[in-house]
Amino acid sequence: MDLRKCAAGGIGTFWLTVSGCGSAVAAAGFPQVGIGLLGVALAFGLTVVTMAYAIGHVSGCQLNPAVTCGLAAGGRSPAHDIAPYLVSQVAGGLVAAALLYAIASGAPGFDLAKGFAANGYGEHSPGQHSRMSCLLAEVVLAMMFPLVIMGATHGKAPVGFAPLVIGLCRP
Repeated sequence: MDLRKCAAGGIGTFWLTVSGCGSAVAAAGFPQVGIGLLGVALAFGLTVVTMAYAIGHVSGCQLNPAVTCGLAAGGRSPAHDIAPYLVSQVAGGLVAAALLYAIASGAPGFDLAKGFAANGYGEHSPGQHSRMSCLLAEVVLAMMFPLVIMGATHGKAPVGFAPLVIGLCRP
């Protein structure tokens, strides 16, 4: 495995976590000036776009395990690259989470027990969705995202637009 690819994957996942989760932690909750759910979604999507242009030529811009496993299953990434990519992605995400914690914990009244960047089911879901409905959504979206990536980066796809298509469809 090429260390440049692993470094790009770690940096990309770091940036996705800092930008996407950071937007939720730092800016979504302010009623008068916050970015809200749409802003958080755009932060994630546009971060994927920026990373696709910045590191796509190095690593293929695999920023999460679902994409890595999906691309390997689709024959677009060698199976022997899965483990190194996953390690670099988890490392990038952990470093970003630590950074976000350090930043957020500096705010007055910060309380980790209030759900720092919590996301999930039940009370951690904006719609109070059940565990099964969240699992179903996660499985379907995790399967469709690599499909969009493979279609957008296929040899017959319009050149130059793949990062934009991928970023705008990011679940």
